[in-house]
Amino acid sequence: MSEVLVPTSLGDARATTSEPVGAARGTLVLGHGAGGLRWTTDVTAVRDGAVRAGWRVVLVDQPWRVAGKRVGPGPASLDRAWTAVLGTVPRDGPLVVGGRSAGARVACRTAAGLGAAAVLALSFPLHPPGRPERTRAAELAAPSAAGVPVHVVQGRSDPFGTPEEVAAVLPAGCRLTPVDGPHALERSAPAVTAAALAALASVP
Repeated sequence: MSEVLVPTSLGDARATTSEPVGAARGTLVLGHGAGGLRWTTDVTAVRDGAVRAGWRVVLVDQPWRVAGKRVGPGPASLDRAWTAVLGTVPRDGPLVVGGRSAGARVACRTAAGLGAAAVLALSFPLHPPGRPERTRAAELAAPSAAGVPVHVVQGRSDPFGTPEEVAAVLPAGCRLTPVDGPHALERSAPAVTAAALAALASVP
């Protein structure tokens, strides 16, 4: 595992790369959510499973998190920093971008421009809790409109959007895997990892 700081217009981001044994099947890049200063168990389980399956995995810490701040900037700033880090990521094999919650939103907004082969969205925050009218369905649909498939792994009791709500707006050709749990999926890490590995296996 290697860790490097990547300069961006918003400060240094951090890219932590785990390499598989032998040549990489491709590269999976994951972003974190909007809260906390740690990687959640479900994300680290996906990382470990993907590495065992032959994928290079890069975990990206946004500059605000590297700086120790508790609140991140707006979407445009997050996208700029993410794109800067992706510019340093090896491109041998397919690129799959994704993340957890806010990180999934960033991945969806930028996937087409980065030439990603697919998006892996963990706990996509379709709307703020109790505010379904403030939908982010357009963000979720953006990759598919550019021909990039999306696989969403969503908790059955997620207050940011249940699997039924996600299914109602998910474009054709995209996939949804419901798992037990709310927005936090640490207790469902094995199921989340299985869904992620299935998504990676389908990438050409």
